[in-house]
Amino acid sequence: MSEQDPLVIFTPSGKRGRFPAGTPVLHAARSLGVDLDSVCGGRGICSKCQITPSYGDFSKHGVTVHDDALSEWNKVEQRYEDKRGLKPGRRLGCQAQILRDVVIDVPAESQVHKQVIRKRADTRAIVMDPATRLYFVEVLEPDMHEPSGDFERIAAALADQWKINGLIADLSMMAKLQPVLRKGKWQVTLAVHHDHTGAAPRLVEIWPGLHESGLYGLAIDLGSTTIAAHLTDLETGEVKAASGLMNPQIRFGEDLMSRVSYVMMNPGGDREMTRAVREALSQLAMELAAEADISPDLIVEAVVVCNPVMHHLFLGIDPVELGQAPFALATSSSMSLAMAELDITSINPRARGYILPCIAGHVGADAAAVALSEAPEKSEDLVLIIDVGTNAEILLGNTTRVLACSSPTGPAFEGAQISSGQRAAPGAIERVEIDPDTKEPRFRVIGSDIWSDDPAFAEAVGASGITGICGSGIIEAVAEMRMAGILDASGLIGSASQTGTPRCIAEGRTHSYVLHDATADNGPLISVTQGDIRAIQLAKSALYAGARLLMDEMGVDKVDRIVLAGAFGAHISSKHAMVLGMIPDAPLNKVSSAGNAAGTGARIALCNIAARKAIEANVSKITKVETAIAPAFQEHFVSANAIPHATAPFPELARIVTLPAVSFNSGGEDGGGRTRRGRRRG
Repeated sequence: MSEQDPLVIFTPSGKRGRFPAGTPVLHAARSLGVDLDSVCGGRGICSKCQITPSYGDFSKHGVTVHDDALSEWNKVEQRYEDKRGLKPGRRLGCQAQILRDVVIDVPAESQVHKQVIRKRADTRAIVMDPATRLYFVEVLEPDMHEPSGDFERIAAALADQWKINGLIADLSMMAKLQPVLRKGKWQVTLAVHHDHTGAAPRLVEIWPGLHESGLYGLAIDLGSTTIAAHLTDLETGEVKAASGLMNPQIRFGEDLMSRVSYVMMNPGGDREMTRAVREALSQLAMELAAEADISPDLIVEAVVVCNPVMHHLFLGIDPVELGQAPFALATSSSMSLAMAELDITSINPRARGYILPCIAGHVGADAAAVALSEAPEKSEDLVLIIDVGTNAEILLGNTTRVLACSSPTGPAFEGAQISSGQRAAPGAIERVEIDPDTKEPRFRVIGSDIWSDDPAFAEAVGASGITGICGSGIIEAVAEMRMAGILDASGLIGSASQTGTPRCIAEGRTHSYVLHDATADNGPLISVTQGDIRAIQLAKSALYAGARLLMDEMGVDKVDRIVLAGAFGAHISSKHAMVLGMIPDAPLNKVSSAGNAAGTGARIALCNIAARKAIEANVSKITKVETAIAPAFQEHFVSANAIPHATAPFPELARIVTLPAVSFNSGGEDGGGRTRRGRRRG
């Protein structure tokens, strides 16, 4: 393969490579270890290798994808289209050939290993006062002597029997209520939406007789990389099903500013991304209903939390203004609207939606949801709350004051932009330990609790195999490498002679550390490269700098406790986080996990309308700190590049961990006779 060969970039994995023109997409995917399914041997029969090419300018990837990037639609694809149909824009990976540079998305249903959604709902006692409730009413039959419409008599019955006045309904409800009334013999159950805004109560569904099949809502955490949703019983608050998927917008850009850039460079790009995320949410809602074995029509409400760019793209608003100072939102207020307006058509057609308020141009409704879940304004001690994802939301506060900011960590913590990285799925390495004496690793993969040095490990992971390393795995691997003396404080990986282990292998002018080598059995080589270290350094430096910026604003050098939220918080030990310098120094017993705090905040808002009113009031009291224009942010970022930090002493960490005083910056052996000083770019 030469530099003139076409470049193919697969999303959401981020894996890329050059292949001769005419190479089938499926072949390229397999060569790069991309998770693309196929059971028919590439004959175009099974259709499991469906892919979606993306076209336009991708500044993040440094490529422009033209309409002729793939071979033309062929007879095999047409045959499948005629028999079963393909979604618009889809191609068969076994048939489409790479002709020019291209960005290719592998949708969730085409991936062999189903994603493990790590944004699980935590157990939380919530006072139930949902906006949508069930009401059984007995309606007067029509009378020729007292003419009135069926709807008017339903409204009168609701007012008389439940003291709910001013009922309204849309045209689709008017069209169905008469046969339901007669089937129920003038006894019906109403689903009425009546929220905290003072708007008129709205009839969203009607059933004959007493309806006992439940009423449900969706709490949706719409992240940059992952979308998670919890199907919630609106009568009990119980989560009936939880699932999620990779955000399909990843193919337009892995981080938020890349997506804004795509919109700037590609007219109509915002509409493409809006359509992609709405289709994904509709699909996710159907899957949750099927998992819970309920009719999708029983889903009558949804609460959505998201960052500002996702907020605008979901609502169909051009996000370009968020990509440049002063980062103006089209609206920062909460929104109550019909889900049908957002093209979420797989649930009840009259379902209502609520979107939490945004705090600022870079601090969104997801941060508001975290504040609702964790309530820093009620904390007597000073608490730092960090919700880590592609965009980190950070809160610092107590009863006197609450600060908030957003920090662009990028997708490395999600396993993207990592050489052997992948999403969280069975077979992905999620836990790592390295013996400081022998430098030998052991690890665990998602789907098994057995460590790799256990004789039963091979059999336990036989079904999934060992496929890559996810976000939690790469974080622990880098921290363990630092504790074992394989990585120095500047983030350089030593050579085999410097570290004393042949697992450190030369890769050009840098070195990599091998976690797992199955190449002898035609399996993957899973290693941590210098480029991986650099990606983690950039991510963790942004995270630390954001937290430190809030501490400066608060006038403190330490916090009383730290709460880690999101997938990161639930799956990474506080020790590894502190070794990396992702979070400020603190006693480890003062660092706790809150699970998916944004998702929990969405569930609280779904189940309790008083909570909606409270967070709308609290958001106006939160002080917003803008990292993009704060001069100190860059200073903190540079100092935080070291592992754990260039200047901060981290005394609490030093009580439990002694980090080796190694340096590979000069005199290193790289196979080319050069020193490390010229190789820090990784």
